[in-house]
Amino acid sequence: MTSDAHTREQPLTGKTWIAVGGALLGAFMAVLDIQITNSSLPNIEGGIGTGGVYGTWISTAYLIGEIIVIPMTDFLTRVFTLRRYLITCTVMFLIFSGLCGQASSLSEMIVLRGLQGFFGGVLIPLAFTIIVSMLPPSKQKIGFAGFAITATFAPSIGPTIGGWLTDNYGWPMIFYLGLVPGVVMLGALIYALPHGKPRPELLRQGDWLGIALMAIGLAALQTVLDEGNVYDWFGSPFIVKLSVVSALALTGFVVVEMKREHPLVNLRLLGRRNFGFGTASNFLLGFALYGSAYLLPQYLAVSQGLNAQQSGEIMAWTGLPQLFIIPLVPLVLMRFIDPRLIVGVGLAIFALSCFMNVHLDPNYAGPQLFVPDVTRAFGQALVMAPLSGIAMVGITSEEAGAASGLFNMLRNLGGAIGVAMIETFSTKREQYHSFVINSHVSMFEPATRERLDALQQFFISRGMTDPQDAWRQAVVAVGKIIHSQATLMGYADAFGLIGVILVIATVSVALLKKGVAASGAAH
Repeated sequence: MTSDAHTREQPLTGKTWIAVGGALLGAFMAVLDIQITNSSLPNIEGGIGTGGVYGTWISTAYLIGEIIVIPMTDFLTRVFTLRRYLITCTVMFLIFSGLCGQASSLSEMIVLRGLQGFFGGVLIPLAFTIIVSMLPPSKQKIGFAGFAITATFAPSIGPTIGGWLTDNYGWPMIFYLGLVPGVVMLGALIYALPHGKPRPELLRQGDWLGIALMAIGLAALQTVLDEGNVYDWFGSPFIVKLSVVSALALTGFVVVEMKREHPLVNLRLLGRRNFGFGTASNFLLGFALYGSAYLLPQYLAVSQGLNAQQSGEIMAWTGLPQLFIIPLVPLVLMRFIDPRLIVGVGLAIFALSCFMNVHLDPNYAGPQLFVPDVTRAFGQALVMAPLSGIAMVGITSEEAGAASGLFNMLRNLGGAIGVAMIETFSTKREQYHSFVINSHVSMFEPATRERLDALQQFFISRGMTDPQDAWRQAVVAVGKIIHSQATLMGYADAFGLIGVILVIATVSVALLKKGVAASGAAH
């Protein structure tokens, strides 16, 4: 983009910034609601009288609704106009958020969470679209920085907010949290969004076969990813059937979309170098963001015995520093530093923070996690804004909606795959390490006999009169030690996997062309 082009930009009005701010607030709330319930699931399950394998549907339902609607957003925006569609979805999102806090059964909660996700999912891509289509090239860096806060800060801070609210005010409060900022957002959008003319005739031209195949395929895939570990993956006929349905539906969806002149999702955009590789990096970033946001609270709860609020306070060190770092990123970009370098450095720092956690031990808790968490915050803060900008190189304003839906859907899909893989990988690695350790703990080993003898004497000194009972307690204690050590090693390996994924994302960034989103959107 030349300096002459910048001088031709129309000056921004306050209304435009209000529209951008309102949209970003909505995106923040929608992303926050993905993570905010995770640390509070046991409390919610108790409140609605469920638990076990069924409680996970509280999160799954929201993700299914969200991941289905994101690719449809561009089409529905053209039908109803950006203003009407976004305002209507905001109202419905707030209504269903409030109703979730009143749910009294699992079936009721699943339906309400699915609808909350369906209307809330719209808020994410439309915030991105508003940045690309309403802001001039010179100001898009600021908009992308705001979007980065919604995409990286919200998942990091979600468990902190959810844990604190649940422990102090009860689980319904996590659903009421967004009502006040939601009303502020609604007022901003009603005031600032430009009016447009609906085009209901587009409904007759809608890609309804593509919509049906996409909805079925993504819903089945999301369910497989969220529930696979619970149902023992392909050992379960339920998971096998859903996997087949997902594969067939999504394959059919891709075939249909590639043949359509006006597809629901313009998959051809992935053939453009920057958008294709940028979206691939974004997919892997989603894997790491959501995977680490899931893994760390799990580690703290299982291996360290911390409650939701205590885990949230430690997680805060991954979130809060981003509020101070992300606003500085546009200033760095304005210094004409290659955005690919900033993204690469950010991903490398994020990866480093994960590799810091590959040597876990029973004493590795809050103080030991401070440096890795702050390092992770710094890395995450550097990535999203410049990655969004360079991925949009060559994307015109007319293509912004389609690109936004695809870009954001694949990040969320990467997150869903990341959580599922991390959960399964840590479990399998725990089983592997347990087998290896047990193979070295033999009754014929002098060290094992000495350890058991010492524990037997310990239990006898504590009042056990029967030496056989004391011996059995010693064997049980050794088993618990082995399990605890194997669990730690499984979590450590999972942190290492996230680090490797981020290194691969860094390689993908190296294949991008230098540029900024403005160059494409302006022409």
